[in-house]
Parts: sequence; structure tokens; C-alpha cells
Amino acid sequence: MLKTLLGDPNARKLKRYQPIVTEIALLEDEIKALPDQELQGKTAEFKQRLEKGEFLDDLLPEAFAVVREAARRVLNMRHFDVQILGGIILHDNEGGRIKGHIAEMKTGEGKTLVSTLPAYLNALTGKGVHIVTVNDYLARRDAEWMGQVHRFLGLSVGLIQQSMSQVERQRNYSCDITYATNSELGFDYLRDNMATSMADVVQRPFHYCIIDEVDSVLIDEARTPLIISGQVERPSEKYIRAAEVAARLVRKANEEDPNGHYEVDEKQRNIILSDEGFIEAEKMLGVTDLFDPQDPWAHYIFNAIKAKELFIKNVNYIVRNGEIVIVDEFTGRVMPGRRWSDGLHQAIEAKERVEIQPETQTLATITYQNFFLLYPKLAGMTGTAKTEEAEFGKIYNLEVTTIPTNRPNIRKDLSDVVYKTEEAKWKAVANECAEMHEQGRPVLVGTTSVEKSELLSRLLYERGVPHNLLNAKPENVERESEIIAQAGRKGAVTIATNMAGRGTDIILGGNADYMARLKVREYFMPRIVQPEDEDSFGITDVPGAEHKRKGGQGFVPGKKVKTWKASPQIYPTELTKETEKLLKAAVDFAVQTYGERSLSELEAEDRVAIASEKAPTDDPVIQRLREVYNRVRQEYEVYTQREHEEVVRLGGLHVIGTERHESRRIDNQLRGRSARQGDPGTTKFFLSLQDNLLRIFGGDRVAGLMNAFRVEEDMPIESRMLTRSLEGAQKKVETYYYDIRKQVFEYDEVMNNQRRAIYAERRRVLEGQDLKEQVIKYAEQTMDDIVDAKINADLPPEEWDLQGLVSKVQEFVYLLSDLEPQHLEDMSITEIKTFLHEQVRIAYDLKEAQIDQIQPGLMRQAERFFILQRIDTLWREHLQQMDALRESVVLRGYGQKDPLIEYKSEGYELFLEMMTEIRRDVVYSLFQFQPQVQPSTAATSEV
Repeated sequence: MLKTLLGDPNARKLKRYQPIVTEIALLEDEIKALPDQELQGKTAEFKQRLEKGEFLDDLLPEAFAVVREAARRVLNMRHFDVQILGGIILHDNEGGRIKGHIAEMKTGEGKTLVSTLPAYLNALTGKGVHIVTVNDYLARRDAEWMGQVHRFLGLSVGLIQQSMSQVERQRNYSCDITYATNSELGFDYLRDNMATSMADVVQRPFHYCIIDEVDSVLIDEARTPLIISGQVERPSEKYIRAAEVAARLVRKANEEDPNGHYEVDEKQRNIILSDEGFIEAEKMLGVTDLFDPQDPWAHYIFNAIKAKELFIKNVNYIVRNGEIVIVDEFTGRVMPGRRWSDGLHQAIEAKERVEIQPETQTLATITYQNFFLLYPKLAGMTGTAKTEEAEFGKIYNLEVTTIPTNRPNIRKDLSDVVYKTEEAKWKAVANECAEMHEQGRPVLVGTTSVEKSELLSRLLYERGVPHNLLNAKPENVERESEIIAQAGRKGAVTIATNMAGRGTDIILGGNADYMARLKVREYFMPRIVQPEDEDSFGITDVPGAEHKRKGGQGFVPGKKVKTWKASPQIYPTELTKETEKLLKAAVDFAVQTYGERSLSELEAEDRVAIASEKAPTDDPVIQRLREVYNRVRQEYEVYTQREHEEVVRLGGLHVIGTERHESRRIDNQLRGRSARQGDPGTTKFFLSLQDNLLRIFGGDRVAGLMNAFRVEEDMPIESRMLTRSLEGAQKKVETYYYDIRKQVFEYDEVMNNQRRAIYAERRRVLEGQDLKEQVIKYAEQTMDDIVDAKINADLPPEEWDLQGLVSKVQEFVYLLSDLEPQHLEDMSITEIKTFLHEQVRIAYDLKEAQIDQIQPGLMRQAERFFILQRIDTLWREHLQQMDALRESVVLRGYGQKDPLIEYKSEGYELFLEMMTEIRRDVVYSLFQFQPQVQPSTAATSEV
């Protein structure tokens, strides 16, 4: 009703930007006429105009027209008008009214190309732009591919990868535009705030950030805080005993069951131990109380039962080389190096009987929510954001704008079918795949876990349907882009966990560019790449990086045979003899120029990447490789073009969902893989009453109906009521998770203000600003604290404890040993404070003179060392206290108190105590500081 009266706000917003799009289009011919040099000269001209006081918005039309032309020349890609519109929206933060915009653009609409527009414009200020992607492979691909446009226009492009050293990071962060993953950015921020000198700091102050797949970063991952931790020794035998106890305890069938020991609350992902459970566990362990502070067991037992019931092998984690590796629940990717906290990871290690790693203590932590709010200006792109619009607005102050597709979308979403049992559902999915394969239509099946994808793989194998499997198992991950790039071939069947190759397009008929690139790699890499250290181990890269491809045997430490051969069925045809000869000749020429096996794998990858794109290059080897690459591509294109038309005629890609995800957004992402750029396509979801979502959130009613109607096991039902109750369940879960994220955010907000204060203090010390003044201020405040503690203002002066006051001051400042109580008689409290301030200043000057005799400037080093050391140690302890406080305030809800308000006020008290302690410790340490002169060189000293 309101929409018809007021019009669609989204359409109104797009209409407002339309004149700018027209203006950019009018500039096109004028810019097209410029020779390369003049086009490149525009960057310097824009920078000068900014210096003279123009704003970015004044430059926008011309700057966007320049980027559009540069992309046409370098990448042979011209921004469509809808992409220009996307670029304007990403740049516009409405004069600072909001943080920025999220542009919702459907899959295959070229989001990556859109980001070049606002990135170029905002990088002209020289303050740096960060472009964030979800994994290392995409960051590298975009930096190589889109970076060509920026490099052509004279801007520097940086890239942050997991395995980079500090010097490389510094260099890459100082570039105009830096591509990185969200976790690398966050961890670098935390590491910078643990650095002990400015030389170790890698990031510049934040300016503007564009997040690709923004829903994945700001919503799916927002619940997980980034944590840097150090090891704490805890006895590992407790985990092993607890795992044995958990294995012998029995789960209750329902709440009334008298025989079980514990209940499992799947909704809250928690376990509740019954009285019988406590008694049984205490008996097995031979203790009287699980909560005994001298010998606590409760935490270990709870974690062991959680590990047994809620964390399932090949769903939540996989075991690889004797290590537990987490599988991301949203993307299905493995996350090497990440661990669950609070002893949960150790409990799972005990359950799987692998070596138990020591537990860790938090040194620094921040959530993605608060991290990205540090940017003054933020923007994001994704195919699916509208369902989470409220959250983006409330938490991040970002507005969502939907951008129309370039060609109309003709995808058909068929209605869901529901089976009574899971077994029947999987059979139906396998039959559907076989049927589509017969017709020659490509199929993409989205599954929710490794286990399920392997189950379907077995069923298809029995039916003799050839297919590709893509899940978190290492041997499949390595081939991710290769599999996804060919998922649109005629009759191809691809089973993928939810990630379904975000960022790699499924092109109907197959991706000729990609096949040609693989072919060139096959010949080029073995001859050029240095032999690896024989003993090195597996992956430093995020899974899915196309350049690490070794079959299953590559993950065994020890000797490994490196092969760059792609599976032969990928190629649509053999190369002609002529082309193969040219390819070999180009590789021989490369070996002559670079030397046999002389480049690192990353460098060799870069050469292949540049050869298979259109950026101008002076390297003769790359020019030769590029000629051959284009020739190979043309040979393949003849076949892929023909196949493309055939697949379109058959109806395009068919996407099958095998379970509704907890969030509608993830389902929409899977659907969005089909029917890109105006191609045809269909999607269909197969569900069963045993699926988690239906089981946990309201499947009983539906199951009752099916039993009442005596529905056969393999008979599907399609019903509006069912689809509605499913959507209702999904909305329920989404709200539930939103509440959790909001709660994490509200609690972290308290920590965030404290974190900002501490990090600002640290940064001042690192930059060495007025260290002496800082310490004297600390000393004066400490003197005030002592006076306030020792003197009661309500008592008459003759009853003041001046003796106690003087001895306390001398405890801190031994240089004031000649201070006597009678010096302070006849003074008011304010006068005493002023007098002590003067005394402590004189004492400090005296101390500095003593220290600097040993080595000039040593006092400044000592100040810096002691302040940083105390801040770091006490902040670490403070984090532990805040964690404990957060757990304890929850119970106050029962006493009709708001836990959040309690947490805020007590957290603030704790923070003030910590700041006081930092001040006192620093003052005490500096006055007690006695450097030892080393006999050999009198000038050096030890701090």
C-alpha cells in the first residue's frame, strides 16, 4: 500500500543517480579520443585538482569515465551503465550521513569490475583504499586482474597474503589500493597494536574500504571474534579423562527419560547435565565435587560432552595429519590454523585421540563488527543483502541499494519437494541428477556438509553418473576453481558444499579462458618452478587457490610429487600439432630467458596470469606466452561456443538444493549460481522431515500430517503450507542469530571503547610523544591517589596520618627519603598534593640524570619499555577478567537486573582499576630501575 502511494524508495534512489550516469556516458567519446599517455596523465591532473580544494564528488564523472576507458583498453571490458551506477552507490556516503552503501548486484553482474571505479576515485586522496575479499585466492586474482586498470592509470596496487613477511606487508599496505582478506586485515590491526616499535607497525590509518561478498564478512563471520593468543600450560590428561567419562555417559531420549545423564539443546548448542549425570561423573572421576576450585572438572566434562554430541567429524571439522581442522559452517571451506577457544578444541582432540595442543590465553581480540566500524567510510557488494537490510542499517549504518541486472533474469525457481525420510530425499536427488545428465543439462548440487556430499557421490556412482565433487577435503579443494569453471559443460554434474566457488563464474558450455590458462600452466610450470624443499608441508594458502594442485598424496609430510596436470577431461579437444609446437617453443624461450626451474611458484603463477590477460607488458616471454595462450583459447572457443548454444537450448544450468540453510540468504546465493547474464536456468530444493531445520524448528506438525495421510516414504509432497512454515522457521533462525550477533556487538561495544583508549595510549608511547611528560603525569596521579587513600578530608588536620602518607610515598619514590611528616604540617590537602607534585618532578629529574650518565637517552628507552610492558600485561589480565565478568553477569538476569548494564558498570570499574595499576607499576618500576653497566663496553646497558 505504502509502496504504491510513495513509490519504491530503491527506485527513487536510483533515479537520483541517473543524471550522473548520463553525464559519464556523454564524456565517453571525448575520453576515448585521448592517447594512452594523456589518459594516464589524468591521474596527476585529478590529484592537483584535489589539492586546489575540489571534492571527490566534483571529479567523479570524469574519473569514472577515465576508469571505464582504461578498463576497455587494458582488460577489453567496458563497464555497463548498471556497473557505473553500482560504482556511484559504493562511493556515496551522502556527505557522511551514513557510513556508506551496500550495492546488491546479482551473481555474474561483474561486481569485481564495479569496485575499480570507487577504488580509483578514493585512492586519489593518497590515503589508501582497502578492497576486502573472502579468501586469499580471490584477493590475488583481483589484485592481478583488476589491478591492471589501476597500474595502467599510475596507481600502485598491493596485495596481502597469508604467508607474507612484515616488510612485504608494510610495502603492500603503503600502496594506493590494497587487496586483502578480512582476517588478514583484522589480525594485522591486532598485531600492530601489540608492536613494540613503530618500525613493526604495518598498517596506515584507515580511510576507505570496499568489502566484496559483504554479507559473508559482516554477518556470517560477525559472530566470531578475531583472537590472537599465547599458550598457557594446562594438564592434557584432564581432557583425556573427561573424554572417557563423556563417552560412558548416556544422552536422555527426552526431558522425562529417567535413564540418561544429560540433555542436548541443539537450538542453543548447549548441554545440560542432570543430577544423575553429576553423580555418575563424580563417581567415575573419584571426586566429591566437579566444581571444587582446587580441582575443577566441570568445564572439562561439559566440553567433552559438547565435543561428543554437537561437534561431528566431517561436518564441523575434519582430521588431517593428526590435527583437528575446523570446517567453516557457512562456506564449507577448511580453516587451517583456526582453533575453537575455551578448551573446546582440546576436548575434540581428546575425543579423536590425536595429540592435544596446549590451551591458549587471549592476548588481543576484536570482532569484525567493531573492526570494520574503524573505517571512516565503508562500502560493500554482494548478490544477497536485502534480507539482512535492518542489521546492516542498525549495526553498521550502511544502506542497501538493489541494482537492476544488465539483462533481464529469466531463472525459474521450482517449488520445494519434501520427503518423509532423508534416505528417500537423497535417492530422489540422485535420480534427478541422472535424468538431467541424460538430457545433457549441467547440474550443480549444493550440500551442507562433507559427509552429505560424499553420500550423494556414492549414490551417483552406483547409477553410473560421472560427476565432480567439491568439498572441504583437501584433495577436492585444490581443484575448486577448475571444477567450478567447468560446471557449465554439457551434462556436467557438480556436487559442492555451500561455498559453490564464489567468485568463479559458471559459464554455460565451459570457460575457454580458464581451460587455455590451465593448458599453458601445464607446460610452463614444471620447467620454471624451483624444486620445493623435500620436507615442506601442504598448504600455506587458503583452500581454493588454483595454483596449489597436488592429488591426495600432497598432504603427507615427506616427499611429494608436484604435478600441474589438470584432469584431461577438462579440455574439450586435443590441441592441433601446430599450436602444441608453438606452446613448447614459447616455454623453451621462457627457460632460456629465466633459467631452468628458477622462479618461485607464486612468481611463475603471476607470469601465467599476466600472459592470459590483456595488460600491456614489455616482457618478451610473456608476449610469446600470450600469443600462444590466445591461439589455444581460440581453438577451445570453437567448441565451448557451440556447447554454450546447445546448453542454452536445453534449458541452462539446473541448481539443486538438498537442505534449506538456516539463512534464506545462503539459499539465495546457491540459486544465484544459475541463469547469469540473461542465460536460462532452473533451481529446485529437495527436503526431508529429518533435515535439521525442519527437525529443530517445527517439523512435528508436518510429520503428524504426513503420518495422518499415510504418505509413502518415496512420495514427495509439494505444499504451500509447508513452504510457508519453512520460511517461517528460517525467519525465526535468522532473528535468533541476529539477536546473538547484536548481543555480541553490544557486549563488545563496552570492550571496544576500552580497547580504543588502551590502543591510543600505546600508539602515543610507540610514536614516542612526550614520554617524560606522560610518566610525570602518571607520578602526579599516583601521588594524588596516595593522598586520597591516606587522608580523610572529614577529619581535622591534626588527626591525619602524615607518617603513613610519607612512608607510602617513599615506597614508590626512594629518592624522597629525606621527606619528613613535619614538612607537610600546616598544609591543606590541595597544598600537600601540589607540594608532592613538585617533589616527584624534582626526584624524576634526578633519576633521569643518574640513568643518562650510564648511557645518554637510556631513560627514554626505559620509559617506553616499562609503559608498553605494563600496558600489555595488565590488558591481557583485564581481558580474562572481562570474560569472567561476562559469564557471571548472565545470572543476574534472574535477579531482575539487566546483565548488559551490570557488565557496563562493572567493566568500567575494572578498567579504571587497570589504568590506575598501569600508572603505579610504571612509576614504581622507573624509580627502582638500576641498569647494570656491562664490564666490556661501559656504554651499553641492560634494560
